[in-house]
Amino acid sequence: MYHYNIYEEWLSSKFIDDKTKNELILIKNSETEITDRFYKDLEFGTGGLRGLMGAGTNRMNLYTVGKATEGLAQYLNSTYKEPSVAIAYDSRNMSKEFSEKAALTLCANGIKCYLFEDLRPTPMLSYALRQLHCNAGIVITASHNPKEYNGYKVYGEDGGQITDTKAKDIFKYINNVKVFEGVKTISKALAIENNLLNIIGEDIDSSYIDKVKNLSIRKDMIKENAKNLKIVYTPIHGSGNIPMRKMLKELGYTDVHVVKKQEDPNGNFPTVEYPNPEDPKSFELAIKMAYEIKPDIIFGTDPDCDRIGVVVFDKEEYKSLSGNEIGILLSNYIMESLKESSLMPKNPIILKTIVTTDLVKRIAKDYNVEVMDVLTGFKYIGEKITEFEDSKEKDFIFAFEESYGYLAGDFVRDKDAIITAMLISEMALYYKEKGKTLFDALLEIYKQYGYYKEKLISIELQGKEGQEKIENCIDYLRHSMKPTINNISIVKKLDYKTGIEKDLIKIEEKTIDLPRSNVLKFILKDESWFVVRPSGTEPKIKIYISAWSYDIFEAEERIVKLENSIMDIVNNAMDVEA
Repeated sequence: MYHYNIYEEWLSSKFIDDKTKNELILIKNSETEITDRFYKDLEFGTGGLRGLMGAGTNRMNLYTVGKATEGLAQYLNSTYKEPSVAIAYDSRNMSKEFSEKAALTLCANGIKCYLFEDLRPTPMLSYALRQLHCNAGIVITASHNPKEYNGYKVYGEDGGQITDTKAKDIFKYINNVKVFEGVKTISKALAIENNLLNIIGEDIDSSYIDKVKNLSIRKDMIKENAKNLKIVYTPIHGSGNIPMRKMLKELGYTDVHVVKKQEDPNGNFPTVEYPNPEDPKSFELAIKMAYEIKPDIIFGTDPDCDRIGVVVFDKEEYKSLSGNEIGILLSNYIMESLKESSLMPKNPIILKTIVTTDLVKRIAKDYNVEVMDVLTGFKYIGEKITEFEDSKEKDFIFAFEESYGYLAGDFVRDKDAIITAMLISEMALYYKEKGKTLFDALLEIYKQYGYYKEKLISIELQGKEGQEKIENCIDYLRHSMKPTINNISIVKKLDYKTGIEKDLIKIEEKTIDLPRSNVLKFILKDESWFVVRPSGTEPKIKIYISAWSYDIFEAEERIVKLENSIMDIVNNAMDVEA
């Protein structure tokens, strides 16, 4: 079998270090393990690379990182004159080693490299890249994945993650690189001596924090009353601790309490199963602290500090907000504040993804603010912001996605938990001065616009067999989906792979003006909807569900019924061969 030949090639290669060879020897009697590690190359897509760490072509290791970087270097040298690249990394195991491997491979190809002196949040890479006028950027992170994972995200010259066309172009170069002898390298000392490797430090940090602070809308309120807001923050062993505290302190938030057991960077994430602020379990230590010191707000960030989760007080207990709820609160606050302060631009627009709540559209209508949907993934939001910057047709004010990613301002092109924390703190202080919690503010929005209930279901399917199940499911839904769910008609089917939106009632079709993606969205007659898509970065199929009603109990009943029916359909579809 082909993958056994690749396994033997790795085992016998003179380029492979002894530690890696010993790891491979340990799996020599495991057909399943050899197959999974070598049946394919770790895929390079718009999310770059992401996978389990370990030896093999289908794993994150120094060799797969070297191959990807060599391909990227060749692409850059063929596309730009004297290209440069900025690199950042988070707290994960091997992140520093992978970042240095990437830097030295780029330098060996004559490319000037800017490497952060220590771990930094992903959005600071986006900022640094733009400030230093680089042609590309790399972040070594697997975001909120378990400790066994790491990844390699590539950014374009606008500071946003690369999108489909550029990813395909880079992949062509990567595909032609031989994983061992095809990868160039250079010593760190020589790279520095030849002015190819440059270290990023305090100057970039300070200018970034200054720009974040300047995004504050109610500056006078912050200046006078920031000291009155009590905050509990957890970096969940990630890269957010130092820049987050610096930002809060400089704005005057002096009553900030950091969860000690989760303060220091640690790639093993010893206090959590997943270092994910989307998971309420990540906040157990923070909530325990909260019951003792009674903060006004709790927030936490993932290892690369681009996502943020929020916990608020509701009468007798602390509750985690969903990503959609945080986005709704921030959208409403920003629009209200800009209007009150006479700062609303001429053609304001909010960006969101196709799987993110539609409640924001109802709110935005009252402020004459446009809301635009893009494909899932913040790279598509970043792409639109750049389009608006170039065309001057729209004035970007805010963007969010249900998976706890948010952005304001024009100096970063990816979700940014530092910026978001600044806005959340300001918002919490604003409502506190009115005698309200953020939960009170959320309930007021629901009472005015209706109760929206959303849910994300992620089904993990490892290996080749899992990939086949995902493909079977998508194929069934695309071609064999029945016209009703729970006796409610499906009125629209949006197939983002074909770019066709079908109105199943009027029997009409129209083109979807978005890039092609293997995603399906079904809208029902009662305005509930669901989306099914394979994850671009993990071995998962993701199902997003939304239902609403002006009655909270009816909204909850609708989402439960819809979830049960869709899961029956999906589970059956996985076992139907295409």
